[in-house]
Amino acid sequence: MSSIRELARAKINLTLRVLGRRADGFHALESLVAFAETHDVVELDPGDGISLDVEGPFGGALDGNNLVSRAAEAAKAAGNAVMLGRFRLVKHLPVAAGLGGGSADAAAALRLIARANPGALAGEALTSIATRLGSDVAVCLASKPAMILGRGEIVRPARGFPSCGVVLANPGVPLATASVYAALNAPPSAASGESAEPPDFRGDFAALAAYMLAQGNDLEGTAARLAPPINEVLAALSGLPGVRVARLSGSGPTCFGLFASEDQARRAAAALAGQHPNWWVIATRLGAPDS
Repeated sequence: MSSIRELARAKINLTLRVLGRRADGFHALESLVAFAETHDVVELDPGDGISLDVEGPFGGALDGNNLVSRAAEAAKAAGNAVMLGRFRLVKHLPVAAGLGGGSADAAAALRLIARANPGALAGEALTSIATRLGSDVAVCLASKPAMILGRGEIVRPARGFPSCGVVLANPGVPLATASVYAALNAPPSAASGESAEPPDFRGDFAALAAYMLAQGNDLEGTAARLAPPINEVLAALSGLPGVRVARLSGSGPTCFGLFASEDQARRAAAALAGQHPNWWVIATRLGAPDS
């Protein structure tokens, strides 16, 4: 079989409610997520063994415990004889950035393994492996707009998600998700975080913006205390012409500004990058191509 490839799209937490700390140590969440067209690339040359080459502008920031390798090892341990081989990760997304990059990379690796082994990994088996790898990996398998619940492993597809533009901005200060949750010091909660249903936006950008403005990201204040440059990024995004919502994504430090169109987002990103040349700034479309 020749080399095959998958895109690992950036995950954006448009809203994020933390319902409390569960007895198992995880946090109960409700979060509306969508996926940007900006992405990492994962390739596989099917064959014997498991190996991984990492490159790209952010490849050097990864340590040896990469989720792509862990995904391959988990697929191997699942019980079916699967062909794996040589993986190649081209890292375009910043690391520890609140964009779910590691989870997206792992999900892309699982999709590649499933393609290289037709019938060996059914949908439920793939989802089970994804859930064990990390809370966000399950939603990254489909990489489509969804409400994620529980600790993130429960995925309910969003309906009528509109096409829109987004500007992503990262000040270059890594911020570990675990550090943000620890500093949040959320109280224990018996809430499962499994009852919310995603809204139907009916393709209306104004409805999406209104929904987001009524929600929020419960991690934003804590993340900004740990990484004060987040406040500067949010202020800069909020001042861009045409921006409807400016918010932290996930645990940060990447922030985003939402626009009605990708053209608006590109103009705004050009202005922002000119003002802050040391930030990572990119404009892209929000949502998978068929969302």
